[in-house]
Amino acid sequence: MNDSIDSIEPWDKEGQLLHVLVETPQGSRVKYAYDPKSGFFVLRKALPAGMIFPFNFGFVPKTLADDGDPLDILILNEEPLFAGCLLNVKPVAVLMASQTEDGKVIRNDRVIGQAIGHETPPEFETMKLRKDLVFQIDFFFTAYNKLYGKKFKRLGTGGPQKAIKIVKRAMKLYKKKQ
Repeated sequence: MNDSIDSIEPWDKEGQLLHVLVETPQGSRVKYAYDPKSGFFVLRKALPAGMIFPFNFGFVPKTLADDGDPLDILILNEEPLFAGCLLNVKPVAVLMASQTEDGKVIRNDRVIGQAIGHETPPEFETMKLRKDLVFQIDFFFTAYNKLYGKKFKRLGTGGPQKAIKIVKRAMKLYKKKQ
């Protein structure tokens, strides 16, 4: 499986949509993560009773974020997906954030994208990040990080161009590491 994931480029042929692999489904109480050594998605941790992942979470292949992992992306769509599902995602925004763990502060921005499929009606293809949605995302990450002794701080938000800039930076970091 890892050979096939390694062959996935970050962008589609037109350079408009990101290829995203789902790691943790919306509604799940458990966090999965892709393990590049084995090529499988593995169980990382379980959330306490009453807490779930409010969105599908995934990553962009062939990218590297400041935290040393592939670039995270929160996927906006209506249905829970499954770990390993490959999607085309339109970058719509970014939640710029820092995360503090053991006194060390790192940037941990969250790109936000909208799943786009052949069956996506045109009226759903344009999306803007609403303030109430930003609050929900911020609240989740603050509570989630607090559970594990970390501190999450929202630094601001940005639109599609800022999200694309962050993706391109993560692609450069990945190439540099190779």
